[in-house]
Amino acid sequence: MVTDTDSEEPTGARFRGPSDLHLHSDHSDGTEPPAVVMAAAYRAGLRTAALTDHDTTSGWAEAAEAAASLGMTFLPGMELSARHEWRSVHVLGYLFDPDDGDLRALTDRIRHSRLTRARTMAELIGRDYDLSWADIEDQTAAGATVGRPHLADALVAKGHVVDRGEAFAGILHPGSPYYVDLYAPDPVTAVAAIAGAGGVPIIAHPAGRAGLLPARLVQRMLAAGLAGFELGHRENVEPALTTLRDAAKTRTFWILFITFFICGASTNGLVGTHLIPACIDHGIAEVTAAGLLALMGICDLIGTTASGWLTDRFDSCVAGRTSLFRAAHVGMQPLALRPEARY
Repeated sequence: MVTDTDSEEPTGARFRGPSDLHLHSDHSDGTEPPAVVMAAAYRAGLRTAALTDHDTTSGWAEAAEAAASLGMTFLPGMELSARHEWRSVHVLGYLFDPDDGDLRALTDRIRHSRLTRARTMAELIGRDYDLSWADIEDQTAAGATVGRPHLADALVAKGHVVDRGEAFAGILHPGSPYYVDLYAPDPVTAVAAIAGAGGVPIIAHPAGRAGLLPARLVQRMLAAGLAGFELGHRENVEPALTTLRDAAKTRTFWILFITFFICGASTNGLVGTHLIPACIDHGIAEVTAAGLLALMGICDLIGTTASGWLTDRFDSCVAGRTSLFRAAHVGMQPLALRPEARY
C-alpha cells in the first residue's frame, strides 16, 4: 500500500534521478502488483521505471497510473521469452505497439504454452505431492502469465519447500522428472517481432553463466533490429561482462551496430513496406511482386551472412561498405519508382 510518505509530491523535472528498466510484477514472476512495484521503485530513489513482465503487457495500465501519481516517468516494456538451441534467451522490448498482430500472436502462443506446461507439471507433481491446480491459481494474479514461479509459490504455501530457491533447485529443476519444456521462438524471431511492432529490442542479461551468445547469432539479431544489451543486471558475470563492455568501446562494434541496423531497417522497413505496392503501381502482378520480395530476402540473408563472415575474418570495414552500398541503393528507390519509370 502506498502511504502519504510514499507519495509525497516530487520536485524537479521528470527523467531526473536513477532508473530501472527491468522490473517484474505479479503479472508474471514478480511478487507484488504493478502499483506496489512502482511505489517501491520510488521509495528506492528511482524516477524512471519500466515494467517488463514476461510475455504480457497486462500490468501496463496499473503501473503507468501509479508512476504518474508519483511524478515518475514510466516506460512500457515486456520481457519476451526466446531460446537458442538449449539456452534460454530473454529479449526486453520497449515502446512497442501492444496491439501489433504478429507480436500478439507470438506472445499468445508463448502464454498458451506456459499455461499448458504449468498444468502438465502440476499434474505430474500432484502424483507425488499434495498439490492441485487450484493451489497454483491461488498464487496467480488475474491476467498473469502463469509460470514455474507460481508453481514454486504453491509448493511453498503447501509446505513442500522452504522457498522458491529450493523449489527451482529440486522439484522444478530442468533435470527433474516433473519438468516440461516450454515453447519459445528463436531470438532473431523475437527481436524482429518487437522491432516490427515499432519497439526497441534489448537482450536481457547477455553475460550470464551460460556465457555470451554466438557472434553469428548476434549479427543476425542486429540485422533484425536489435538495439543493445543489458549490462547492469546481477545475472551478468565475469569475464563475459567485461568482454561486452570492452566491445562497446571499440570502433568495430559501433561500425557493426550501425551497419546491421541499416541492413535491418532497409529490408524490414523501407523495402518490405513499399516494394509490393510500388510494383503493383507499375503493372507488376501482386504474386510476382511477392516473389521478387522473397528473392530479395534470400539474397539479403546470403549477403548479410557473407559480410559478417568476411568482417570477422579479414576486414572490419566489409560490413560497413556493404551497408553503405545498401543505403545508397535504398536512397535511389524513389528515382527508380517515379511515375515515369516503367519496367
